[in-house]
Parts: sequence; structure tokens; C-alpha cells
Amino acid sequence: MLYPDTVQRDPLVHKPKFIALTIFLSMLVFAAINLNGTIIGELMRPVIGEPSESGLFGRLSTGLVLGILFAVNIVLIGFLRFRWQVLVVWLELLALFLSFFYSFDLNFEFIRSKLWFMITQGVFTTLYVSAISIVLASIVAIFGAVAKLSSNGFAFAMASFYTSFFRGLPLLMQIYLIYLGLPQLGYVIDAVPAGILALTLCYGAYMTEIFRAGIQSIPKGQWEASRALGVQFGLTMRRVILPQSMPVIIPPTGNQFIAMLKDSSLISVIGVWELMFIARTAGAKEFKHMEMLITAALIYWILSICLELVQTRIERHFRTQSH
Repeated sequence: MLYPDTVQRDPLVHKPKFIALTIFLSMLVFAAINLNGTIIGELMRPVIGEPSESGLFGRLSTGLVLGILFAVNIVLIGFLRFRWQVLVVWLELLALFLSFFYSFDLNFEFIRSKLWFMITQGVFTTLYVSAISIVLASIVAIFGAVAKLSSNGFAFAMASFYTSFFRGLPLLMQIYLIYLGLPQLGYVIDAVPAGILALTLCYGAYMTEIFRAGIQSIPKGQWEASRALGVQFGLTMRRVILPQSMPVIIPPTGNQFIAMLKDSSLISVIGVWELMFIARTAGAKEFKHMEMLITAALIYWILSICLELVQTRIERHFRTQSH
């Protein structure tokens, strides 16, 4: 497996003619698609004025210029070291997306006035709901994985039905069923516990398969040796099996936590004051929907990046321990 420090340059970066030809052809296709069904008379306008108003030849020339710039960019980046290539491309894509958002003519003063409240209230609620849910989901997943690996038919049936049911229903439906359905049975539940319970059960079902795969990655000899020494099942799991299976379990579990962080926005439908609920409420009052939604999107992205960095460090820790 190649790691970033040992990745070789893509040989295409040394073939600028091939890249330029490919980009040129793709830009021609883009320009043809971008005609938007305009009539022939409009296509044949002279190439004068704004590119969007200059007909077929203006669109083709614009696409050609963009293709040349893009090809030159790829060639120049190819001469940098791997880390610098990644940094430059990230910065270019970030600038592209920010310019796209900037074209919406956003009210930045309104964003600044709401940003602190979104962080202190919305981000805090989102993080603690997600953190509690992932811990509870991990506990559920351990029991579910052990049950699915059990030779007991009742335990296997319970675990397999649970994973099939909660992976088969949309999370939004599960939230409604728990928040609105439990009161029908006499159990009134608040919005935050209902959201945590829905996230726990939904992601616990997915993580059951992750833990099952991690446990199965450990050779059976480990179990047999523990049983021969008279070590109890629970102690064997805590001290022998789970520590060794962590390198297999951690990466997909981290991905599940990042997905849960974003899916926690669905509990806003039952009135939980998490990030998405605050963004929709604040934007609706003054009809500044795009300002709040874009701000919330960037906050979610930053949180995901931070979690990815934490996940990378945890993976490195368990990888070094396993060696």
C-alpha cells in the first residue's frame, strides 16, 4: 500500500500535450452542453461583449481559455512535491467554492451577528448529542456483534432482526416513530432524548456489522487460549479481543461518527436546538436563508475536518500499538 510520503507522481503530469488535448475536448463538450437550447440566430452572434452573451463562438473561446488555464495549472502543480500539490489544490478548490458562495451577494453583517450564537448553542448541542449517541451506539454494537456471532438461535435472531429493521428504515422515520410513537404507549419522551435514542439505534445497527467484522478478524486461537486458561468471556473481550480488533474497528467507526454528526441535523424536525434548527430559524425571521444555510454548511465541514484529524491520530496510535 502506498502512503503519501511514497506516492509517485502521476506519469500524466509529464505529458502536457495529452492533458491539454483532453481538457480542450472536455471544454468543447462543456461549451456545447452550455448552449441551453438557444436558437441558431443567437448562437451566431459576434464574439463581442460578455462571454455569456456572445453566442457559440464566445462560449467555445471561453471554454478554450479555461481549458488552457486548467491544463497549465495541472502541469505546473505536477512539478511540486506531493504535500505541496495537495495544499495548492485544496487552496484552489477552496477559493473556487468561496467565490461561488460570494456570488450570492450574502449579507456578511447578518452572518457575523448570528455566528456566535450558532457556535455556542447550535454546535454545542450538535456535538454533545452526537457524542452521547456514538458512545451508546458503540455499546449496542458490541452486544449486537456478540449476539450475531453466537450459536444461540434466540440471540442471533434478535440481533439480525434489529440490524435489518433499523438499517432498513430512514433515520427521519425512526425519529418520528420514537418521538410520536412512544407517547402512544404511555411513555412521553422529550425531543433531545428522542433524538439521541433514534441516532443510537440507527447507527448501532450499522456499527454492529463493523464490530462483528473486527471481532472476526481475530484468530480463533485467541478465544481457545483464553477459554483454556479459564478466563471469563467478558474479560476476554475487554483485554484480548477488542484491543486487537481496534485497528479494524476505528476507521469505519470514525466515518460513522462523522456521518452521525451531519445526520444529527434531522432531529431539528422535532425542535431540538442544534445547528440546523438554529440556522433555519434565524434565516427565516429576516429572509436570510442562504446566509444561514451556507454558514451552517461551512461549520459542519470544519467539524468534519477536525474529526477526520482526530480519527487519523487515533488510527496511528492503534496501528503503532499493534506493531
